[in-house]
Amino acid sequence: MGEPTGHRARKKAQTRAHVRAVAHGLFAERGFDAVTIADVARRADVAVQTVFNHFSTKEELFFDGRTPWVSGPADAVRRRAPAQCPLAALTGYLSAFVRDRIVALDDPAHRRHVRLVAESAALRAHESHLVNECERLLAEALAEAWTDPGATHDGLVLEDPGTTAALTAATWLSAVRALLLRHRPAVASGADAAQVGEELGRLTDQVLAGLAETADHFLRRLRAAGAGPQPAHQAC
Repeated sequence: MGEPTGHRARKKAQTRAHVRAVAHGLFAERGFDAVTIADVARRADVAVQTVFNHFSTKEELFFDGRTPWVSGPADAVRRRAPAQCPLAALTGYLSAFVRDRIVALDDPAHRRHVRLVAESAALRAHESHLVNECERLLAEALAEAWTDPGATHDGLVLEDPGTTAALTAATWLSAVRALLLRHRPAVASGADAAQVGEELGRLTDQVLAGLAETADHFLRRLRAAGAGPQPAHQAC
């Protein structure tokens, strides 16, 4: 008889975690581009095919376990409290996210991760793919929230929730990414990460509130000008 399903699953998970830990150690030692999948397999004492059974590319292996932010904004919208508006839930998540990402720069491992991505064109390209996936997932979550007749909605009156959701996801995530990239160097130069993180969290709240107000003003002007029929529902 074969191994019980639970045992096989645990063994598979252990192998995956072992390969990932070994690979991350090698990347930290040598840099991403200098390490091959064969190097990882030798150090982990597994076959090359075993590595590929768990990770389709070296870039996927590098980012594995490090990207909860890809689904984080969409999850915040979908898991919000029943009485909470989607944009309020998203703002709360993103403000906490930027604070945490800045504070994490106190951790040498996180600083090393940021440096490795900056040094590798392949990693930067893969990160851009992950950013696009994050935006797509958030747009889907907002569109679902804004077309749910039983949900609490935001202050925007929407004629086309899908388009507005896509524009909101692109604009808000781009703004947050710009804020993070702008403030990282301060911590690298010796500024207190906790203080920078708190200041950036407050700034994020202000920026996102401004974006929401701008969108609301624009849509109100469209309605005042008679652009299209009155929509059937509102978004928060």
